Amino acid sequence: MDKKGLRPVPVAYLVLGMLMLAGQSSASFKSCYESCFILCVITPNHSVSYCSFQCLKDCIIPSRSPFDHSNIHKDNVYFCKLGCASSLCSNLSTKQNPEVDKVGGCVDSCSKTCTIKNT
Repeated sequence: MDKKGLRPVPVAYLVLGMLMLAGQSSASFKSCYESCFILCVITPNHSVSYCSFQCLKDCIIPSRSPFDHSNIHKDNVYFCKLGCASSLCSNLSTKQNPEVDKVGGCVDSCSKTCTIKNT
């Protein structure tokens, strides 16, 4: 088989991967929050408020090296979003219903507010 015929496939996967990373939107937040919240609330001794805050934190602030201070502006936006979301969105979930769409919409609203304030 000719090697030229195989080149477009890896390039297509690379482009698709880049688009997925660039398009990490409320859909990825919602799936992160939902799975995190459900696992957290079934853990003994975890309250709904604890799980809401932990999952907001875990799904809003990306994990990275604690020594990576390369973009302080992004850090400010993440912490603004977390503060806004923890005060306005954390009470929307219940043990029976994580209200993923409502929480996602609330976090999106915080994202818009924090992006405008920190530009």
